[in-house]
Amino acid sequence: MSRRDDYFRTISREKPAKTPFYFTLCDSLIEEFRKRTGEKDYFEYFGMPFRSVSLKSSQSPPDYSEYFKDLEPVDEINEWGVGYVRGNMYHFRRIVPPMGRFEDPGQVWSFPLPDILADYRWECIAERIAELKRKDYVTMNTGLFIDIFEPSWYLRGLEQLLMDLILNPPMAKACLDRMTEIKCKIACRFAEAGVDILIYGDDIGSERSTIMSPDIWRKWLKPRLRRVIEAAKKVNPRLICYYHSDGNIESIIADLIETGVEILNPIQPECMDPVDIKKRHGEVLTLWGTIGTQHLMPFGRPEEVKSTVKAMIRDVGYNGGLVVAPTHILEPEVPWKNIVAFVEAIN
Repeated sequence: MSRRDDYFRTISREKPAKTPFYFTLCDSLIEEFRKRTGEKDYFEYFGMPFRSVSLKSSQSPPDYSEYFKDLEPVDEINEWGVGYVRGNMYHFRRIVPPMGRFEDPGQVWSFPLPDILADYRWECIAERIAELKRKDYVTMNTGLFIDIFEPSWYLRGLEQLLMDLILNPPMAKACLDRMTEIKCKIACRFAEAGVDILIYGDDIGSERSTIMSPDIWRKWLKPRLRRVIEAAKKVNPRLICYYHSDGNIESIIADLIETGVEILNPIQPECMDPVDIKKRHGEVLTLWGTIGTQHLMPFGRPEEVKSTVKAMIRDVGYNGGLVVAPTHILEPEVPWKNIVAFVEAIN
């Protein structure tokens, strides 16, 4: 059975010949992988069935310097206008939001956004996707996710946007509508290009619950998520919609399903029970994740990693509906032997 066959059986809740799996490595682990194996591509080396496609870089990113004149110095401004200050460990950074002092919705609508929809940035995407499919890979977008809340608060500031939801609805509406509008168009372009999986996502969970009440989420974010999913599905009804949020989001899983979500990631076992989620929603939802990165992958023994992966395949993936994966990028603390144990448990 081919990799693509296994994937499509999995999302149809039919038992695959081999459970699909996925993980990503931080920079230091990529370097260790290359030293240990002499290879460059760990996706190919470990036989992962998924491949990502991304856009060309912008040739004319907006100049956002004016918006940072009265803010703290930043080390980087990305193409969306978000400022970053480097942390003192690894890849961690702190966000400096350029819209934090905006007082009028008009300022939000006049803030420049990147030329993300320019045709030159999408050149050869459809051809790249078709070629990967011919090579039996499952394709998905990367580096440009279809999210609404997160990029909005990156620009406005998390605390400020959360306050806007209650105290300043016109500003909240401007921030979220501006982002929804452009993300709808991006989702449609990926759908037109033929990608198999379209990754949506917004981290709205803490380890206890959602960071806003479910009712606030339903008021502000659910209809916008539904709009973006429906826009892409209208272009390509066969597209599979994958939604990411860390944390405990049990209270809105049924709502996510109503919006058209078909894959849920990452199902953190530290705060949600994958077996219980499977029992309650497994008839319509594929789980992607379930392997903890807070304790198991960095601090567990290889035999614990193996037994946990095998248990998830047995108890969650018994009739498909599982892409087994760590719940986050594997960080520097993860021992090489645990990565090997993860892969061996699947094979």
